[in-house]
Amino acid sequence: MKIGLIFGMIALFVFVSFTQTIFAIETEQEPGPPQIPEPSPAPEPIKTPDPAPAPDPFPEKSDSEKIKKLTEENDNLKQQNKNLQNQIFSLNNEKSKLQAEILELNNSIQNLKEITLEQVRVIMDLANQLKEIIYEKIFSPTIQL
Repeated sequence: MKIGLIFGMIALFVFVSFTQTIFAIETEQEPGPPQIPEPSPAPEPIKTPDPAPAPDPFPEKSDSEKIKKLTEENDNLKQQNKNLQNQIFSLNNEKSKLQAEILELNNSIQNLKEITLEQVRVIMDLANQLKEIIYEKIFSPTIQL
């Protein structure tokens, strides 16, 4: 039993020292330089797609029909343009009339303010005259008695 115990202790001591040297070797190793990555190939430039041909605005029509259709559309657009210009002209006229009316109303308001101030002055004068009359006719004779 003692021999087995001694033999086991020796085996354990050898095992521990062996593992320590293995771990010491692993920790003492210096890391090597990193590997230089291989250059990646340059990406190919993106090609612009070929533009698709413009679709025919009037498929399956002859040139004369196309010209006739374009002429009609042009006439319609000219008429719409003329109508819009007429509307702009009428709106400008209406704007001028409204501005003149606003100016007239502002003048009327100013005149009414002046009239109101004059009426307030007249009322104040009448109130002062009434005060003087009441003082002279009622209180003066009473005070003299």
